[in-house]
Amino acid sequence: MPAFLEKFFPVVARKTQDPTLNNSNYCKYDNQGLQLFTSSTLGRRPTMLIAGLFFIAGVVLNAAAQDLAMLIVGRILLGCGVGFANQAVPLFLSEIAPTRIRILFANLINYGTAKIKGGWGWRLSLGLAGVPAVLLTLGALLVSETPNSLIERGRLDEGKAVLRKIRGTDKIEPEFLELVEASRIAKEVKHPFRNLLKRKNRPPLVISIALQIFQQCTGINAIMFYAPVLFNTVGFGSDASLYSAVITGAVNVLSTVVSIYSVDRLGRRKLLLEAGVQMLLSQVVIAVVLGIKVTDHSDDLGKGFAVLVVIMVCTFVSAFAWSWGPLGWLIPSETFPLETRSAGQSVTVCVNLLFTFVIAQAFLSMLCHFKFGIFLFFSGWVAVMSVFVFFLVPETKNVPIEEMTDKVWAQHWLWKRFVEEDGDVEMEGRVGVNGKGNGSNGVDYSS
Repeated sequence: MPAFLEKFFPVVARKTQDPTLNNSNYCKYDNQGLQLFTSSTLGRRPTMLIAGLFFIAGVVLNAAAQDLAMLIVGRILLGCGVGFANQAVPLFLSEIAPTRIRILFANLINYGTAKIKGGWGWRLSLGLAGVPAVLLTLGALLVSETPNSLIERGRLDEGKAVLRKIRGTDKIEPEFLELVEASRIAKEVKHPFRNLLKRKNRPPLVISIALQIFQQCTGINAIMFYAPVLFNTVGFGSDASLYSAVITGAVNVLSTVVSIYSVDRLGRRKLLLEAGVQMLLSQVVIAVVLGIKVTDHSDDLGKGFAVLVVIMVCTFVSAFAWSWGPLGWLIPSETFPLETRSAGQSVTVCVNLLFTFVIAQAFLSMLCHFKFGIFLFFSGWVAVMSVFVFFLVPETKNVPIEEMTDKVWAQHWLWKRFVEEDGDVEMEGRVGVNGKGNGSNGVDYSS
């Protein structure tokens, strides 16, 4: 929004509004402070409460910001809230508020608040983040501890009472005994991070880290974070840019349905490989169009080519939404054995957030230097990751965790060397769990 740029990023505002400045279209938004503002969000009951307080403090600072320092500190506080909340309730948050839904609502809010006269719409846009922050804080005060948490701390009677309450039945003895057994097994696990580095655990560790790096190197977060900036750069007006970003966010949400209904039918590899081809072609088309029609000082894209760019961006986003988006998280959760799953997931999340930060912090500078070639850069990564999937990512569809070694790693041309040479391969799953880290009855055993 122009008023937001004028207050906090006046240099960027001058670049975007003064036609007399000898400034490349691709470099209008090349500003480290602006990139830092975008990338600085990185990062059970008391923990949720702390998260809520961090969120509220961050929202207050952002909505009342008078300078860039207040914006950045507010974003860092929001990042602390994200860290606490993700540690406390990752499954809950992922099921209640997936990232793609939040991005769509953010785009819709921005589109509406941009039309508020007086230049204060950005304060409302940032301040509305207080709604979920307050809900999280109040929820943390009202919610009961989970049965898992109570049982792990030896409060068995309280755990059984809460389990009986949330299930709405007295017939909870089998599930309660499973929780007790799972807690016992979890307590037997010593040094999970050290075990994670053992040779037999190398396949899931390498694949999980690679998937997180590749997920960000598709360019998806750069496109979703900077969709309005991107569309404005290639010749759309500011309102049209926000409108196009809303379309992109909606496509992201709707396309995820494809993954929900096809991942256990087609399998993980087919979705990843098909999406790789689709993302690569769409990015190449965008690069060609921008290379021909958008120069440093001319953005005569024309209506037809503008529509084509939006369609290709949506094509790219849809492919990501039914492949690398959800599967980048699903595959690691299916492959780590019980004794290292908690540590493995921690590494997975850490790598993902680190590279999300790196890409977000670098994108506008890359756009300035690479120009339309930024899409060729990301398409090159898509080609590399597709080759990685073809040769090194086995199919994990319908394979229980306890059978992962025999049915997956021992059958793979490369990974079998790691499990075959480890003569003391231990049983990977000692309780019945499915590929998402839950018990067969839906109970979370990830702890």
